Amino acid sequence: MTPRLFASLRTPAYTIMRFAFGMLFWFHGAQKLFGLFGGKQQPIASLMGVAGIVEFFGGLLVAFGLVTSFAALICMGELAVAYLKVHASKAAWPIENGGEMALLYLFAFFFILTEGGGLWSIDAYLPGTRRR
Repeated sequence: MTPRLFASLRTPAYTIMRFAFGMLFWFHGAQKLFGLFGGKQQPIASLMGVAGIVEFFGGLLVAFGLVTSFAALICMGELAVAYLKVHASKAAWPIENGGEMALLYLFAFFFILTEGGGLWSIDAYLPGTRRR
């Protein structure tokens, strides 16, 4: 009985997860680009500025499910660079170098990349898109 109950929640659960990760990533971009939510505005022509652009727009695209797999791939790239440039040089393990969040986002976006927008996304309603 329980597996069937949880299976019936698969589509809404995935949609909520995709939206949550996308919006949380968007918050990081809004911090870097506009200094919102307690962040510090970064110059656009810097590595942090480019990260802010990817986080802001990539987060929105993932959250609403528009070109979801492509957006997730770009977000993964930004997170890989963030982990390797900022965190990995500090210590060997993510728990020691402060890179847990970057890796959690990276693997969440990897899952989103493989799943696409899902049934409840803008992608699902675009012409020529096959709905699952």
